[in-house]
Amino acid sequence: MTYFEKLSAIRKQMSEQQIDAYIIPSSDPHISEYLPDRFKCIAFVSGFTGSAGTLVITQDFAGLWTDSRYFVQADEQLKSSGFELVKLKTQGTAEYIEWLAERLEPGNTVAFDGKLASVYIAEQLINRLQPRKILINGTVDLLDKIWQDRPELPKERAYILEKELVGATITEKISKVRAAMQKFNASYHLVSSLDDIAWIFNLRGSDVKCNPVVLGFALLEPIKTTLFIDRSKLDQSDKTRLEEQGVAVAEYDTLEEALSQLPAGETVLLDPKRTCYAVYTQIPQYERIIEALNPSTKLKASKNDIEAEHTRQTMVKDGIALTKFFRWLEGRIGKEELTEINIAEKLLTFRKEQEGFVNESFDTIAGYKEHGALPHYKATDESNASLKGEGLLLIDSGGQYTTGTTDITRVISLGATTDAERMDYTLVLKAMIEGSTAIFPKGSKGYQIDAITRKPLWDRLRNYGHGTGHGVGFF
Repeated sequence: MTYFEKLSAIRKQMSEQQIDAYIIPSSDPHISEYLPDRFKCIAFVSGFTGSAGTLVITQDFAGLWTDSRYFVQADEQLKSSGFELVKLKTQGTAEYIEWLAERLEPGNTVAFDGKLASVYIAEQLINRLQPRKILINGTVDLLDKIWQDRPELPKERAYILEKELVGATITEKISKVRAAMQKFNASYHLVSSLDDIAWIFNLRGSDVKCNPVVLGFALLEPIKTTLFIDRSKLDQSDKTRLEEQGVAVAEYDTLEEALSQLPAGETVLLDPKRTCYAVYTQIPQYERIIEALNPSTKLKASKNDIEAEHTRQTMVKDGIALTKFFRWLEGRIGKEELTEINIAEKLLTFRKEQEGFVNESFDTIAGYKEHGALPHYKATDESNASLKGEGLLLIDSGGQYTTGTTDITRVISLGATTDAERMDYTLVLKAMIEGSTAIFPKGSKGYQIDAITRKPLWDRLRNYGHGTGHGVGFF
């Protein structure tokens, strides 16, 4: 089916089910940014492959709401799809909700698949649209019927990391989470986010490209912990290790049944931004749900001594790989055919030489000249630029090692540069120095340091449309 045919098929189902607007988020039942193939719904429907966006479909309009990281990419990929690009004014906001509120009439119905929408987004929809007498239906999947050969859930093996790598046992981590639960007076805690599952259970896998995570949920009770996972992914020794540390292993698809059987009157803690609406609605005691950040999110952000030391070792390994790569590149510019694609492949070979290398932490961004200005650029056969002895080359890349994760961005001159290139490079360097050397009081927020970093660019009336920095994690 073409993208136009898919859009038409969705609209036909909307008409049959009396749905006036259908929302497709870029997400999965774990509210992940990076998705298993089965949940790459936006790419299937529209052709857009960015990691952030939302499709909204009505009978007379179809749009993709995304942020400035993806404006150029979306504009190109949406051609001949039937979808228009709607540029977000503020990254990470659900501006399409206000768009719907302005255009829909009382009695209209907005629908979405609750497995793909967070509790946070669903509550925004309900709070904004229901007072206008617009109906909300979070149980509708209009894609499964038209998605021929839809990928199955991944089946790759999962495994437990040793304490020697991560510095704490599963039992120790669960104890810390339970202590945080007590502060909320919560008897139960539901965890849906894959990075939190990975941290709590020292669990790793390859269910998502470049991300060492495993599809799963967890339910922590006062004296019992259950991990919901495809049991066939674990060998018997890992199942035994989990059981020895007080963790019962249940099948991935039995979570909703377990939630429906929770005793009345108990309090459940969950993260509304990391829990899908479909799971949330299976909890019987709505009035006793505490919505807050997962305790494990803060706990895993503070690295223990073993994690910190392993991270330092990993940076050295990755630095060796990059040094070899830049030396290799310097000796070949202007002497042989080099392209964005083949230099990315060469960098991977240098990383593979390092002990403990598992895979890339994301697809390498090798952007020459104007391609370096695209935050999430990935060279294709059509865009693949040949390198010359002039201009700037951006390399944004990273590796997953058993001892940690790296993400390194470097911009290098391949030869003659223009005044504009030198000015931009210098301003970014000044911004980097400002952010890196800023002395800030305890309790400062990231956005405050972000503003300090941007000042040298703002002084020259320049800016960039994305955040400053991000987390890296520990394999």
